[in-house]
Amino acid sequence: STAITALLYSVYRQKARVARGLEGARKVRLDGDLRALLLEAPGRCVPYAVIEGVVRSVKETLSSQFVESCKGVVQRLTLQEHKMVWNRTTHLWNDYEKIIHQRTNTTPFDLVPAEDGAGVTVRVMKPLDAAELSLETVYEKFHPSVQSFTDVIGHYISGERPKGIQETEQMLKVGTALTGVGELVLDNATIKLQPPKQGMPYYLSSLDFESLLQKQESSVRFWKILTVVSGFATCAVLFFLLRKQYRHHRERQHLRQMQEEFRQAQERLMNAEGGEVVKNACVVCLSSTKSCVFLECGHVCSCHECYQALPKPKKCPICRQGITRVVPLYNS
Repeated sequence: STAITALLYSVYRQKARVARGLEGARKVRLDGDLRALLLEAPGRCVPYAVIEGVVRSVKETLSSQFVESCKGVVQRLTLQEHKMVWNRTTHLWNDYEKIIHQRTNTTPFDLVPAEDGAGVTVRVMKPLDAAELSLETVYEKFHPSVQSFTDVIGHYISGERPKGIQETEQMLKVGTALTGVGELVLDNATIKLQPPKQGMPYYLSSLDFESLLQKQESSVRFWKILTVVSGFATCAVLFFLLRKQYRHHRERQHLRQMQEEFRQAQERLMNAEGGEVVKNACVVCLSSTKSCVFLECGHVCSCHECYQALPKPKKCPICRQGITRVVPLYNS
């Protein structure tokens, strides 16, 4: 539980660091002042900046394979297999999905101001490295598998029952409003938005900056709650273990105290009887002779009267093992 708490706390710290970095990112606008701002910045670079704009292709655009007049700058085609797999533990059919083919096409694109007017463009670099690249699903079709009676029997024997193939096309369309968060660099005459070098995440999201920040803060709260719950569980387990150890310590201390009292009583009896102890004396009263055997431990240590006086559940005074049966002892 301590290891799980430490792991959750590590994830929480990482999420909190990302949220703080996103909150402290510098917001810039796509206007004429952007170039001047980068010229004045150290190294012509803003390490972590937020910029909002509209997608515009630099050269040619990518056309959808299934939807007419659908143009974009990022295209992802996916073939996904759907099937049912028999779980031998739960004896149930479980859904299973597997990507059998995926291809992503990109073309250079810029972020331009949403409103018409004078402004600058920002070239987006390495869009596939973005932690949250917002792609819109423009086409989706499920092709169910055709099965004969023989195939059905074979699938039940093998434990796998195919359902079909899902074909999906996702695109980042031209004209989509994007919020980019990353490193802004002035390279010669081109302003570039690229992944930051400080280990912070790179975002290309269709959400506005406030919504993106709220999403990250919600993630931070979720991991914080998990960490607190796991921490309370760890404290409960630790309290239980400490309580158990304390009780064992008290029992050992009580046993040592009883042994010390027995030793002192034995010494007092020896002094009172001139240094001699009654032969085969009961370890409890030290006056009567031992007259019974405790089972299952087999100790001969007590007289019958002291055995009757033992508290319930009766335990052997020597080894503290439970007494299941008592056999009388006769000396001849």
